[in-house]
Amino acid sequence: MQVQSVPLGSLTIGPESWRDGTVRSIRRAERLVRQTRAGRSGTSSRPRSCSAAAGLTPKLTDNTAETAEDKITQEGCGESRDSCKSKMTRPQTTGAMFPSGSQRTTVVPFPPTSLREQCAEASAAVAGEYMRRVREVEGQLRRQAGRVTQEGVKLEREKVHLERMLRSLTTDLTVNRRSSEERTRRPPTAETDRDGADYLLLHERRELAQLKQDLEGALRDTLTQLQALGQSSKQLLDCASERARVLELLPHSGSARRHRSAAQTFSKTEPISPFTPECKKVLESSILTVNQSQLLRQNIRQMLISAITLQKAVHRSINDGLVKKIAETVSLQQNLTLMSAATRQAMFRKQREINCIRHSHGRAQGPEYSGDILSREKLNRPLVQVYQRHPGTQLPEAAHLIQGSAVLRRCLTSSEGELARLQHTFLQLLDNLHGKRAAAQVDAAVVRMRRQQVDKRAMPSFLQQEACRGQRRLSCAQ
Repeated sequence: MQVQSVPLGSLTIGPESWRDGTVRSIRRAERLVRQTRAGRSGTSSRPRSCSAAAGLTPKLTDNTAETAEDKITQEGCGESRDSCKSKMTRPQTTGAMFPSGSQRTTVVPFPPTSLREQCAEASAAVAGEYMRRVREVEGQLRRQAGRVTQEGVKLEREKVHLERMLRSLTTDLTVNRRSSEERTRRPPTAETDRDGADYLLLHERRELAQLKQDLEGALRDTLTQLQALGQSSKQLLDCASERARVLELLPHSGSARRHRSAAQTFSKTEPISPFTPECKKVLESSILTVNQSQLLRQNIRQMLISAITLQKAVHRSINDGLVKKIAETVSLQQNLTLMSAATRQAMFRKQREINCIRHSHGRAQGPEYSGDILSREKLNRPLVQVYQRHPGTQLPEAAHLIQGSAVLRRCLTSSEGELARLQHTFLQLLDNLHGKRAAAQVDAAVVRMRRQQVDKRAMPSFLQQEACRGQRRLSCAQ
């Protein structure tokens, strides 16, 4: 008997109950697997048994009821049959990874086996980022401390200039006092009266004293500002040292960051952040202190230039006044010399005139002894006696002699008085001439002393040049 082959795909050999129980077990397992795969969507890959369960779908009868879950499973399996065929993957049970770059995150209900290493790496990343931000804050603090120190050096240089200027003013005040004392050694009387040079010296003393007082106030402000700069630098360095306590393990070469990240770091001020409110307060205070120091340096520079200009102007005016006084004295001395010579000549001339008057008066009086009278000089000489024999022939000789003697006596008295006045005037001229000569010598000595004592190198050359340029511009404007 011949056996005919029958295709098995179109026949169901086993019983339906036996097959339905197996299918339900497969679906229940599939549902459990799907529930344990957290984080997957409903359209994700299915187990390999999905296609098998689909192929083994029983013919439901009235006696075999299907639960709602089985229906849902069957519907889901039917909808995703094509995807199940194309993506045959196995459920992942190895756990989720920590966020890293562009990898996909998968959430699992239990930690992975590399939890300790991942936590250590995350902590190192957080600590490294914090250290780098702290390094930026520390660098900013130290750079600001460097700027504060540099500003302190500049202000210290201005303080040295102030001290040199004060020493120069002290020297000028000493020169002014010595000039006044030297001028008191002029001859007394008219030469010791207060003149224009004395008033100029008094004005110079007042100006220098006021200028010294102003510069001393500026020096006190400078010392106060230097203390403030030193305190600010100390606070900055203390904050930088406090910030650097967490930077022992951070290399110096890797501390450079972009300006954008630094700006972001400095924009946040929290007590537990890298940029604390104390650091912000210290930075703002140091910036304000540096600005005040720069303004003070500008004011000091202007004060120094003005002081040099005023000092030179006052010194030049005093010297010019003294030189002018010396020129006036020399001119008066020359006039006195000429007048004393003329007075002396007048004295000699008057003395000769007095001698002539005395001689004429003596001749008019005749000899003192009558025995010395000559015959021609006698009033009763023979010619006169013969002439007087007629009446009315009296001669006026005796009356003329008497009148002439009286006139000569008056002239002699007047000439002697004039000679005495000339002699007194001549002595006064000599005394005045001596005083003028001594006064000119004293003033010349004062001018030489002032020119020798004033140190032209007391201040730096660039300050003197700026003062000269400012004075030149002022004179051009005037």
